Formats: sequence, structure tokens, C-alpha cells
Amino acid sequence: MRNVTRIAVLDDYQRRAAGYADWDSLGDGIDVDFLHEPIPVQRLPERLAGYEVLVLMRERTRFDADTLAQLPKLQLVVTTGMRNASLDVTHLSERDVAVCGTGLTSSYQTPGVPTTTEVAWALILAVVKRVTAEDRALRAGRWQTELPTNLGGSTLGLAGLGRLGASMVGPARAFGMKVIAWSQNLTTERAAEVGVDAVSQEELLGRSDVLSIHLVLSERTRGLFGAFELSQMRRGAVLINTSRGPIVDERALVDALADGTIAAAGLDVYDVEPLPVGHVLTNLDNVVLLPHLGYVSEATLRDMYEQVVQDIAAWRDGSPIRTID
Repeated sequence: MRNVTRIAVLDDYQRRAAGYADWDSLGDGIDVDFLHEPIPVQRLPERLAGYEVLVLMRERTRFDADTLAQLPKLQLVVTTGMRNASLDVTHLSERDVAVCGTGLTSSYQTPGVPTTTEVAWALILAVVKRVTAEDRALRAGRWQTELPTNLGGSTLGLAGLGRLGASMVGPARAFGMKVIAWSQNLTTERAAEVGVDAVSQEELLGRSDVLSIHLVLSERTRGLFGAFELSQMRRGAVLINTSRGPIVDERALVDALADGTIAAAGLDVYDVEPLPVGHVLTNLDNVVLLPHLGYVSEATLRDMYEQVVQDIAAWRDGSPIRTID
């Protein structure tokens, strides 16, 4: 009987994975299943026990050591991106399960700002210009319910000044905003290179009219912005998070939005994704919510899935590429 390698492509929410890469190029002996709906954590071992290869869309589904230990046939995990905080890579390495990723996509290589940056600015404009709030009001028969805010002359604070943080600066300048930045590793040299002022965390919180987060989730950044930090922000300030949900203490953020500690927020990321139906954030009028669209575009997904197929092909040939340790 011919051996068949079974591949599960998880969290294909928009049903694009099958058409965005040439899976047939993997040749015979391959059986690919595209799974569109999120799988509850407790059902992962039962649902995926028969697969040798898992393809993960970065950090959509969490795979800890306990879950992975219940997948005895697993030989390869491919994750989009080269970092996945929701995957226990150490456990897989100890089992000699190969882990591969994907590199930068065309959305970062083409002229202009990255997709995530576009989403961040969409959230900023939606919040300060009251796009979603006034849209809802207009549909309900109300006209000009509140006053929008001007960006010109205001201050954009960047938590993080890496590739994505730095890409926020150009649009901010075009809107006539001042830009300041802080991170735990930010140097004055890096700030000068990008053309912004490096400040302390206290100054960042106290001076920002719009605070936009562009940090990598790690043990050092998890819960970095909690109740105390949010209390240091201006009451009219706006918080934007397109990085990772747990960087901001979600309960503290809900409280700050509810009691007016800060004016509003624009969020693309959450502690639990997809955001559960009826989540408290969905009941707040001063928050704009997006379903983690920061890296979701046709160009990005095509590149990711094409590289996934390349990773699987290289692994089958005995020479894995883009390995993650």
C-alpha cells in the first residue's frame, strides 16, 4: 500500500490557500486538507492526530507542548512568518520535528508602507474622524453626533521603532503630526536615523495624542501596557494596537475605555482570536475593531502559501529550508 503524507492547512478563514499556491507541484503521495473554521484547543489532538504535516497561519491557533505531544505522527510544522509565539518550538525540536517558516512577503518589498501600517492608519483615521461611529449614527437617522479630531499639530507616539514602527513616520509627517518614540531597546541613534524624538516610557504615555504599538510579543512585552500605564495617558488620547493583543492588558483597556481614562482605541489584535461573540469590547462605542487584518492581503497570502509549498517540497527532498530553531 502506498504511503501518503497527510497535510492539514489550518485557519484558512477566507478559503484562499488552495488557490494561492501550486499544491499539485508537491507530486504524488500527498493529501492536503484545507481547514477553514477555528478548532477548539481541546479538540486539536483528536482532529489532527492523523496528519504528518501541519501548516499554521501565524498565531491563529495555539499549539503548546501538551497539545503537540498528542500528535504522534507529526513530522513537520510550517508556520507563516519566522516567529510564532503560539507554537512550542522547543518541544518540537526535542522530538526532532522539523519547523519551517516563511520570509518577508511582497507587501513589505513593494514601494510604500507595509500592509500592517496601512491598517494602523485606517484605524487611526476611523477613530479620530469617527468614521464607524458616524456611519452607525447616520444609518440610524442621526446627523453629526460628535466632533472629529484633527491630526495636524497632534503627537503620534510609537511604542517600537523597528520596520513597522518606522513606516508610520512618513504618513504622520504628511498629516502634520509630531512623532515621538520609545521602546526598551530604542537608542537615540536609531531615533535620529528615522527622524523622531526618543523619549522615556512616561513621556510617551503623557505626550501622545495617538499611541500606536509596534512591538514583538515576548515575556518582556506581555502586559506592558496595563492599568497604571493607561492611567498616565491623556484623557483625550487614542490607543492603536496592530501588533499583538497581550501586549496590552485587555481587562485594563476595557476599563480605561469604559470610564474615560482614554478617549478611544483602534484594535486589530486580541488576547483570544477570533474574538468571541459577545466579547465586552464589542459593546463599547469608543473602540473600532478589525479581525486581525494587519497582514491579510492577496499579495501577502499568495507569497506566504507559495513559500509554504516550497518549505514542504524541500523537507520532502531531505533539505529543509527556512528552519526555525
